[in-house]
Amino acid sequence: MKFVSYLEEGQDRLAALINGLLYDMEVLHPDLPHSMGMFLNYWDDYLPMAQGGEILVKEGKISSSKGKNPGEVEIIAPVPFPPSCRDGYAFRQHVESARRNRNAPMIPEFDQYPIFYFTNHHSIQGPGPVLCMPDHFNKLDFELEAAIVISKHGRNIKAEEADDYIAGLMIMNDMSARTLQMEEMLLNLGPAKGKDFSTVIGPMLVTLDELAAFEKEPKPGHVGKNWSLSMKCWVNDVQVSEGNVGDMDWTFAEIIERASYGVNLYAGDVIGSGTVGTGCFLELNGTGKRNDPNYQEQWLQDGDRVVMEIEGLGKLENTIVAEDSDFSILARKK
Repeated sequence: MKFVSYLEEGQDRLAALINGLLYDMEVLHPDLPHSMGMFLNYWDDYLPMAQGGEILVKEGKISSSKGKNPGEVEIIAPVPFPPSCRDGYAFRQHVESARRNRNAPMIPEFDQYPIFYFTNHHSIQGPGPVLCMPDHFNKLDFELEAAIVISKHGRNIKAEEADDYIAGLMIMNDMSARTLQMEEMLLNLGPAKGKDFSTVIGPMLVTLDELAAFEKEPKPGHVGKNWSLSMKCWVNDVQVSEGNVGDMDWTFAEIIERASYGVNLYAGDVIGSGTVGTGCFLELNGTGKRNDPNYQEQWLQDGDRVVMEIEGLGKLENTIVAEDSDFSILARKK
């Protein structure tokens, strides 16, 4: 199924996208909850009920008049209030290119275990404006990623069992203010301030059964589901990035295993894949300069339109918007 959250009178509501229309949960079944948060907390009970309603819609037993046009509602993040948000580092191509661009050898630990960092789950957002302060525009970047949502509580989850804890996939744009990020990481701590202002997910959560035709074997020596899904990003209608979810070296299952070691994972937790190869200006600018000393760097600016697309997961669109402020924490450095 394809789940979408939207705002109605200030409240988040959950709907299923079926045949191009949004059907509220109570239309599919009167016992289904109105929000994604509640739905995820009883995922194994509610998903079959919602799937039954989807069948009724497709069979014409629920009228299309009960559906809503997606263009007429305010779509928000599929999981508007996740309990936590982690982001992985799963694509070797991105890591290798980024290190090569700064004349650093590939770090062997990348192939030994998957890593992740925590980002600000209160700054999760969906399609629409991304509000940025002046310091964010000091090398403002997008990051093209996929993400999963955890469907049930778990702890010490083995990678071989971890796919059973995935509700579905969605697009993630891990927005990055590179000057703030690089500054704090000189102190070997982070990323934090360079990342905490916005993480974009959406436009919908797609369940794994919808993606069965795209499944492929993971990389040799790895465990868990993998999917051959093309990934693209455009800035102001110019394509700047292209990759594939199937290029992940570490699987989501393996990231879940590490994330849940000695720790409780909860329904609604979001975990990103990390950036796909070519999936950000930091990498593209570095590669461009290596190939041509006169290469002109590109960073996101006020008014830029960023569109991401992952096969089967839809398109995620955002516009960069400068906040009406001249406040700078970079200017206050001692």
